Amino acid sequence: MAADAQFQLAAAPERRFWPAPARLALRFALIYFALFCAGTQVLVNMLPIPDLGIPELYTTLPFRAVIFPTANHVFHAKLPLVFEGSGSGDKTYDWVFCFCSLVIAAVAAGLWTLLSKRTNDAAVYKWFRLFLRIAVGTEMLLYGSVKVIPLQMPFPFLTKLLEPYGNFSPMGALWYSVGASPAYEMFVGTAEMTGGLLLLFPRTAMLGALISLADITEVFTLNMTYDVPVKLLSLHILVMLLVILAPDMKRILQFFLTSNGAGPSTAPPLFASPRRNRIARVTQVVYAFIMLAMFFHSDYKAWHQYGAGAPKSELYGIWNIEQRTVDGKPLLATATDTKAWRRIVFDRPGSMAIQLMSDGFANCVAQIDLKASVIGLSKGAATGTLRFQRPDPQHLTLDGTLDQHAEHLELSLVDRNKLMLVSRGFHWIQEYPFNR
Repeated sequence: MAADAQFQLAAAPERRFWPAPARLALRFALIYFALFCAGTQVLVNMLPIPDLGIPELYTTLPFRAVIFPTANHVFHAKLPLVFEGSGSGDKTYDWVFCFCSLVIAAVAAGLWTLLSKRTNDAAVYKWFRLFLRIAVGTEMLLYGSVKVIPLQMPFPFLTKLLEPYGNFSPMGALWYSVGASPAYEMFVGTAEMTGGLLLLFPRTAMLGALISLADITEVFTLNMTYDVPVKLLSLHILVMLLVILAPDMKRILQFFLTSNGAGPSTAPPLFASPRRNRIARVTQVVYAFIMLAMFFHSDYKAWHQYGAGAPKSELYGIWNIEQRTVDGKPLLATATDTKAWRRIVFDRPGSMAIQLMSDGFANCVAQIDLKASVIGLSKGAATGTLRFQRPDPQHLTLDGTLDQHAEHLELSLVDRNKLMLVSRGFHWIQEYPFNR
């Protein structure tokens, strides 16, 4: 009997009258966030199916048929717009998509409120809130997992270890400073995953939302201050979390600002049947663990494909150019000759980078055949074929033809482990600060 009474009390808010502005605000938020999630990566990430490989819906033709004319006639943007393959979430296309979604949501919510005779949207809100919890929870799991397995911010590549700090973009400075401390990146990822996992569990949803709100506030701040092009997505996640927390905000403030207890939640259950609600709770927990396993599996594979566990170049290392001869004439590189070659870097298989005296890099595709001792260069700074000899692990000699010129290079290996960022590590005891 007590359980039934408590259940009826939780269901009571569904019978309350909702003022028109509240109904309008809820319907606007529902339509807008449904459009945003359906169009962008959020919906794809909610599906418990690995490696779907489907494009984000807002890049498909029906969306482009609306977004392109709007960009052209309303914002006078130059067409065609970049809409896929850039890696940025703050493209002109993204901003216009959000504008179109706002207009559609405003019109649709206004018509819905004008024509509907419903005076209570508690049932609509409880399902909308569940949708938001799943949407935000999966995003937090996704971004947390790629930090727990350090993928999002990798340890600086060999070329980044050589590049002057002043040449870094603000985003690059953030990315590689976090990547230089995998332990910190894993800590941040654990915090994000904790928030996401708790958010997906019905009984811990409010705690998960609070943890996720703290996480995403930091993420949004970093995106804004380091010019990271995920500002739109992080802002939307932040607002969605506030919508999730809205019905509990009074209880949260009472808990933190007064000596009174927070009291029980007044959020209505999903179903009228206690049995169905138990099934719904178990389903959400199972879904959370499925998504967690799926993201970890995908990230583990990626770590071995392009993360720290990926294969390295056959000639991996930073190689100083001790001597270079072109067509039999020695080239003496000077600081004023900014296009002269300074170093050659082999990092990932299939690539080679040439560091110039200007400290910039020129890249090319490099296919290395260890058996034939041949490097084939194409599609980049140099094309041709070089034969190499490695008399000892610290020295490399290259001979061949590049861009129709005879080349001879003598290289010496730089000990990566002697670089301060690589070797310094962590110290419990420091008599003086070591800040270089």
